[in-house]
Amino acid sequence: MSINERFYKIDQLLSDRRSVPFKELQHALEVSPATLKRDLAYMRDRLNAPIVYDRETGGYRFEKQSIGTQYELPGLWFSAEEIHALLTMQHLLINLDTGGLLGPHIKPLLSRLTSIIGSDEDELTEVQKRIKIESVGARQFHLDQFQVVGSALLRRKRLMIDYHARGTDEVTRREVSPQRLIYYRDNWYLDAWCHLRNGLRSFSVDTIKRVEILEKNSEDVSEKKLNDVLGSGYGIFSGKDVKWATMHFSGQRARWVASERWHPNQKSKFLSDGTFELKVPYSDDRELLMDVLKHSAEVEIIEPAELRDKVASEINRMQSLYTAKKA
Repeated sequence: MSINERFYKIDQLLSDRRSVPFKELQHALEVSPATLKRDLAYMRDRLNAPIVYDRETGGYRFEKQSIGTQYELPGLWFSAEEIHALLTMQHLLINLDTGGLLGPHIKPLLSRLTSIIGSDEDELTEVQKRIKIESVGARQFHLDQFQVVGSALLRRKRLMIDYHARGTDEVTRREVSPQRLIYYRDNWYLDAWCHLRNGLRSFSVDTIKRVEILEKNSEDVSEKKLNDVLGSGYGIFSGKDVKWATMHFSGQRARWVASERWHPNQKSKFLSDGTFELKVPYSDDRELLMDVLKHSAEVEIIEPAELRDKVASEINRMQSLYTAKKA
């Protein structure tokens, strides 16, 4: 716990209680007696905190202050990673459920996050007004189904699902053994053993149309196998047969891409002509193609040839579409 965090903890304890014994303060802060004495002295002498020792109650308390002599704690701020994590957790929890099955469990955590992000209502409002976390491409999912999926996952029970595959626009009924839930790019996915296909599959939770918990135990798959099959390639679409894509980004676009993390096992380097070379593993090229195409003419697929041909074919389709409309 940092010194600023200790100051806020002391302030909270003394504000909530009429009097707090020294031992209770020490236990709450998990510090030595000498450190606690220094903290109390610093708050009194440097921050003008009205902390007094009350012999009658045997503890420390805040003394009432006259108008114009109020003290304030130093501003508490976070690193970019910390504030992103806190606001993302808050956003995720609020959008999961605030009044249904998860509500009673979420509210205490939300309250704790609120106290961390801002010490009072006004400060939290100011943080939320000044800092925004935008979720682009997030899809809505049905909470009832999410709860059933999560329940079966933790109870290690199989599920019967009606799954809508967007690619084929078909709905199939499948018996699956849920393995884990993945929150990826603001959307939820279920990694499961599909007994219909007799293999591991990743299902987008928002396209599960109906779900039923079966009184059958799930077939467990090792974490290593899950990662080998579903986590080795690029993006959410994965598989066993992994290939490597080599891309060259222009010097201008490299200013952004060089600091991006496309895959945990990516390889990259700057070339002598100023371009940036990025290599990533993939098994299913759908998501990789989308991410490549968004860089338009600032990136070139070098290999493999089949991936290069797919990009060229897609560019030709786009050109035909716009040429036809112009004509």
